[in-house]
Amino acid sequence: MRIAIDAMGGDHAPKLIVQGALEAAQQWPDTELLLVGDTAAIEPLIGGNKPSNLTIHHADEVILPDDEPVRAVRRKKGASMVVAGQLVRDGQADAMLSAGNTGALMTTGLLVVGRLDGIERPALAPMLPTMDDIGVLALDLGANMDAKPEHLLQYAIMGSIYRNKVHGLEKPRVGLLNVGTEAKKGNELTKAAYDLLEQAPIHFIGNVEARDLLNRSCDVLICDGFAGNVMLKAMEGTAGTLFTFLKQEFGDSLMTKLAAAIMMPRLRKLKGKMDYKEHGSAPLLGLTGLVMKCHGSSDAVAVKNAVRQARTAVAARLTESIAAEISGK
Repeated sequence: MRIAIDAMGGDHAPKLIVQGALEAAQQWPDTELLLVGDTAAIEPLIGGNKPSNLTIHHADEVILPDDEPVRAVRRKKGASMVVAGQLVRDGQADAMLSAGNTGALMTTGLLVVGRLDGIERPALAPMLPTMDDIGVLALDLGANMDAKPEHLLQYAIMGSIYRNKVHGLEKPRVGLLNVGTEAKKGNELTKAAYDLLEQAPIHFIGNVEARDLLNRSCDVLICDGFAGNVMLKAMEGTAGTLFTFLKQEFGDSLMTKLAAAIMMPRLRKLKGKMDYKEHGSAPLLGLTGLVMKCHGSSDAVAVKNAVRQARTAVAARLTESIAAEISGK
């Protein structure tokens, strides 16, 4: 198994990306990791203790956060992200992961790696945290701002396969994000999608509301990229504001500081539930190869967890399973 890592993408690249790759290489010696990026920048970070399953694949360009995605992918052929995508396309890597420019990674997936036959729109599918620590796979959360009912149907099929193959859920419950649970609720998109999902070879449980997601009202959440991304940002903002408020309140007096000391283990556990680093990365489903998007602020822990996710998905033949289901074979 070979996994290509964009060493130059992300807020903390290349230092923490390389650190995470080193930890992953030591944890899983049966997996070859390819650090794609500037050799001169990467080598000093590895030092003299380079694991035998870690290699550097030189790339002399970098796609920056403010680069226009399509233009950057087309013009910067030697960028680390693009080169990692080429390795997947050419069969030299089984998967790639990057914490770089999200739009550019999606463009790399489409233009370099390529879509699966029959898939109209790939979907970004991160895990949302839940109170029982199992999580909800949500798609699409930003790859496509607009969607047709048929796209939501494909998202549901791909999401069900992912949860079955990667997370071991035998019969994942699929829910459609809506403003109410009644079948006829929503706009024209959700109403049309509802009818298609009822006939699909999945375990569709109907409409679900955003307020119930943290209690895992479903295992796979289906939505268009616009609604999904708005929901995700609202959840992130709420969590951030809550922790800021608690920090202010617990630092208000000696008594509250003492209470904070007693509560700290529980608070750390709660923060861990909401921490993107524990989930590692989100797959871009619907491509001919496995492409994983890490959070832009990913540290070494997040990178290591992303490698773990990629290993599981490759071992479960996720891409091949999606291709077979879509093609009807």
